Formats: sequence, C-alpha cells, structure tokens
Amino acid sequence: MSKRIALLSAAVFSALAFTATITAPASAEEKTVMVGGAAMFPSKNIIQNAVNSKDHTTLVAAVKAAGLVATLEGKGPFTVFAPTNTAFGKLPAGTVETLVKPENKGTLTKILTYHVVPGKLAASDLKDGMKLKTAEGEQLSVKLQEGKVWIVDAKGGTSMVTISNVNQSNGVIHVVDTVLMPAS
Repeated sequence: MSKRIALLSAAVFSALAFTATITAPASAEEKTVMVGGAAMFPSKNIIQNAVNSKDHTTLVAAVKAAGLVATLEGKGPFTVFAPTNTAFGKLPAGTVETLVKPENKGTLTKILTYHVVPGKLAASDLKDGMKLKTAEGEQLSVKLQEGKVWIVDAKGGTSMVTISNVNQSNGVIHVVDTVLMPAS
C-alpha cells in the first residue's frame, strides 16, 4: 500500500508543482512556518504551499483526484485541518487507493471537504466544546486538553493539531495527525 501511495503521491505532487500558479518570490520579511521540510509563505495560497510539504503528498494527490485544486486556490478564507501522509497511513489498507479512483470521487470529496471550515480560525479562536460547520455540511467539535487542540469528528474519532496557525493568503492550515471522518 505505501509504495502505491508514494508513487501516486509523487506523480500528482510533481504535476501540481509543475502546474501551480507562478507568483512573485515571497518577501524575506514574511513570517513562515516549516511544514514537511518546506517554508509555508503567508503570501501564497493553500495549494501553492501544500505542494511543497513532503508530509502532505497524499493529501495533495487526494485534492487533485477530487477536483478541489481550484477551490482551495480560491479567495476563501478557509480553515483547513490538513492530515499528514502518516494520518492517511492510519486508514485501513487499500482505503486511499480506493478513494482516489474516479468512481469514488464523491466519497473522496465528502471526506476532504469535511476537513475544511469556511472562514479563517486561528488556534486561539478554537474554544473547548466549539462546533465547527464544515464545507461538507456536517460538524466537527473542538476539544482542548492538556494544552493541545483536538478535533473530534462525527464518529467520535479524534485528531490532534500538531502544527497550528500556518497562515496562507486565503486562510489558515492546522496540520492534524488523523483523517477526520464524516458521519455518512
């Protein structure tokens, strides 16, 4: 499974990196956050930054397969809870390969848009017990415990925010360690 994901991710990552919108070089004054070995520039959009993170190649491949690149390059603002490759690796064997097939685009889109909340929410905006309505339409819940932010999905699964407040030109990314699942 991991070889397939790596090959698929590498192919899509390369294609997205090649086709990403070209922007002026980021200013040296920009405050960047390192994610997946790459600087995330606040002047770039979610996709322009995500394609550079080696920890998010599976997410980028999934976004491409779901046809959500243009949406996440859009004006926003968006708050994205971005699962790492390791998070996708926690799913049952064969899940990612199945989801990226064209016939499963609807299910993949539902799962990915469940990780997106309209508006820009910094970690300090996320309060214990807060309900977040996702772009998919269902809710996520926020849990604060021992100084950490946890996101609870509709099935009771939890995902810890491992890197918060990765600002983008069209929102903010919070890196999470588990894929969130909608109720249906």
